[in-house]
Amino acid sequence: MLRSILLTALLAIAGIAPAVAQAPTVEVGHAWARATPGGAKTAALYMTLVNKGADDDRLVSVSTPVAGKADLHTTTTENGIMRMRPIEALDVKPGTPTVLKPGGYHVMLMDLKAPLVAGQSFTVSLTFEKAGKVDVTAVVEKVGAMAPGAMPGMKM
Repeated sequence: MLRSILLTALLAIAGIAPAVAQAPTVEVGHAWARATPGGAKTAALYMTLVNKGADDDRLVSVSTPVAGKADLHTTTTENGIMRMRPIEALDVKPGTPTVLKPGGYHVMLMDLKAPLVAGQSFTVSLTFEKAGKVDVTAVVEKVGAMAPGAMPGMKM
């Protein structure tokens, strides 16, 4: 009897362990995009990533229902000319915020299904190599915004 109780308890703990081990260690804050004019088919998405874990992680993909495709990009300046280039993944080091912002790392939203309207929001799914999938809500700021408005704290 005691043996079967112990075995049941052990199996229950084993079933919980993977869920605990897979808890996201990356927090996403201040996810935002600029409003787009009607007919625009692209937009950029920005945010701050904070790795709360002990190991390096990588953002490997992004998806959202507002766009047909979402790719990671970086902006570089070569001979005085700014260029956007796709990147395969984005490193997220422990304890150091990784900031996606205008003129730097960002997510290109392509084949927008409708204009992004200031004041509205949309869901975004981020997939990390170790932290797994993290869903967030991005707020749409006004056209030309260079930073998110007053948004409280980190959002998961």
